[in-house]
Amino acid sequence: MDDPVNQNSRNRQRRGEKPAEGGEYIRLRLPKRQNKEMFAIAEQLMGGSRINAVCDDGKSRMARIPGKMKRRARVRAGDLLIIKPWDIQNEKADIVYRYNRTQANTLSRRKLLPEEINVF
Repeated sequence: MDDPVNQNSRNRQRRGEKPAEGGEYIRLRLPKRQNKEMFAIAEQLMGGSRINAVCDDGKSRMARIPGKMKRRARVRAGDLLIIKPWDIQNEKADIVYRYNRTQANTLSRRKLLPEEINVF
């Protein structure tokens, strides 16, 4: 029989998960670059479930908080987000995921955040 640790490692590789720099796996959701997702920092609440966000490419975008997230997770100024810019209007985006403070600090410690938005 296989060792359970090796089996878990093979399952992670099959799913496409990659180890962090230290060789250990990270269980936090990261932006899927092939889907055009990116990190952003929530800058200012605009009202009407909209927020102004500064993205890791240096642009400021108006991001929409979807109803599913609005009911579950409160997005505040200074939060680390994953957003997906719209195909039609590049200055607008949808929020995909919100990190809590502990998760953002973990990403910063492991140097997975771009320098433009690393305020943690």
